[in-house]
Amino acid sequence: MNTNNQKTRLALILKTGRLRLWFYYPATRHYCYLSEAGEYGREYNPTEFAQFFHRDDMETLRSTVFDICDCKQDTGKVSMRSRAKTESECLHYEISISVVSRNDEGIPTSIMGIQHDVTEEYRRKEKIRQLLVRYHTIFNSSLLDMLYYDNNGVLKDINERACKAFNVQSREQVLDGSFILKNNPFYSQIPINEMDNSHTGSIIDFSEFQTPEYRLEEFDLKGKMYYESTINPIRNEMGELEGVFMSGHDISEMVESYHRQEDGVKKLKQGTDNIKQYIANIDYALSVSGVQLVNYYPHAFTFEIINRETGNKLHMSQLRCIRLATPRFRRTVNSVLNRMDHLTKNGITQAIEIEIRDKKGRQIWLLFNMVPMLNAEGCVERYFGMFRDITDMVETEQRLAVETKKAQETEQLKQTFLTNMSYEIRTPLNNILGFAKLFTDDHDECDEPLFVSQIKENTNELLLLVNDILYISRLDANMEEYKKEEVDFAMSFESMCRNGMVNIQPDVQVLVNQPYNSLVVDVDINHLSMIIHRLCTLSCLFTSHGSIIVSYEYHRGELTFHLEDTGLGFTKEELPHIFDHFSRDIKGEIRGSGLDLPIVQLLTRQMGGSIEVQSEYQKGTSVWVSIPCTASVIEKKRS
Repeated sequence: MNTNNQKTRLALILKTGRLRLWFYYPATRHYCYLSEAGEYGREYNPTEFAQFFHRDDMETLRSTVFDICDCKQDTGKVSMRSRAKTESECLHYEISISVVSRNDEGIPTSIMGIQHDVTEEYRRKEKIRQLLVRYHTIFNSSLLDMLYYDNNGVLKDINERACKAFNVQSREQVLDGSFILKNNPFYSQIPINEMDNSHTGSIIDFSEFQTPEYRLEEFDLKGKMYYESTINPIRNEMGELEGVFMSGHDISEMVESYHRQEDGVKKLKQGTDNIKQYIANIDYALSVSGVQLVNYYPHAFTFEIINRETGNKLHMSQLRCIRLATPRFRRTVNSVLNRMDHLTKNGITQAIEIEIRDKKGRQIWLLFNMVPMLNAEGCVERYFGMFRDITDMVETEQRLAVETKKAQETEQLKQTFLTNMSYEIRTPLNNILGFAKLFTDDHDECDEPLFVSQIKENTNELLLLVNDILYISRLDANMEEYKKEEVDFAMSFESMCRNGMVNIQPDVQVLVNQPYNSLVVDVDINHLSMIIHRLCTLSCLFTSHGSIIVSYEYHRGELTFHLEDTGLGFTKEELPHIFDHFSRDIKGEIRGSGLDLPIVQLLTRQMGGSIEVQSEYQKGTSVWVSIPCTASVIEKKRS
């Protein structure tokens, strides 16, 4: 009876730890698994035993076993995969191999393999790795270095981020017409006329580009740089190259961090392997894992918890067990107890949330594994098992589910924004290319001023759109800095409004209300001026008659700017979406650049303020922008 219990306990421990034991006998060259009941199973010859594992991995296992048999090493460890049709069905194992017994000459006569199923851990790490790569792509898509070369390979434009990446002190330094594509180490080997849309990753050692044409000494570029970029050539209808847009970013820090992380993982794995070699017995493994042993006696309806260190036992009634669980799990606990009361011979595995909280104030989750213990007649006498605290694992899974949902939502928003952005950039760019092509076709010279005018207009529109895209990307990444300073808002209010109303329609009357002689407040005047300027510009754009009234008021620590016009206004359907990127009106047209109101909203929120819009179609719009600030001088005009 005692031997059966020991074998059953060993089998339960192996099952809970996802372990299997097998033995190899050099004399017969056969393998033998220890069954789940703790009994020695049938023997397998090498060919039969190899059917359990992947063919390539089996060669590594054989080599390790033979080295131990030949006394070339005492222990070994290999990673193995099971045979499966698909990767999703494949199981992963870590097998530790050691000598069990030797003959008088010290030659091994029996070798033991401890086979640990690590499939869940492997898949969890793979899922997290894929998620991290995904999160990394989303984060970097909004911040890029951008360069533009013409069809001759001459650099025509470069943004500030690219200047910073390549140590360019000023844009004029490289836009004098002397910096060409073949002087750029990252693209010097690419024929410009054969370029195609592509995504590249480069490792550039600047020490290999020391000749004068690369001008590396001028930019003080040294060492190595890991750089990821996208090449987008622009071609006309004839397939002729018009120019090349290049975008990218320096990933050196990320690569170095990844290398450091890999080194850390290797050291951690090595340390873990060393610790595993010193595990003396299964009881020690249970103690470090925090596993507690339990018994359930169905004939006495009693649940027993065993303290392995002291040997003390805590007995609990069924009612107490049910009340210990949280309300949503009490029905589950009652069902599990009923199954054991009916003497089921199946094992029971159940995770339960209990009323007790841990030191962090979290509801504790326990995972129970119970197996029936049979008497000599084969009847269930009691249930033996163990439980462990899985609160951290449950919390991690819950957080991962939340973060995965957030990532999916963010990815959808980014994809929509990039799709709209691509369309809006192509529209003026196609107009520019179309009118430029008219110069090469048969045309009347008197039409040339119109072509030039349209090219300039669409170029300015494209430049404003690109600037707005870069700026809103900066705002989305929280890279904009806000600095408060004391200013007399009453002195600069009217000029800020007038600057935004340079394109006022002739039939529109402008009224600027100035209720203060002096109002000194601590506020970021530059960003507030940008908000007012964009709102006034939009109002003038869509107000063809009537009036535009602007005013402001300071009340209880808030400076509120108010604009009211009699312009086109918004419909009830448009109003909830006016802060979306590139939102369209009922005619399918974009108002302004499509990013004015989103930029105003982001600026207002990041300054700690709020924005409110009320509008009626064909009647006008009212906008209130409130910014928190402190006034040091308040001098109102007398009525």
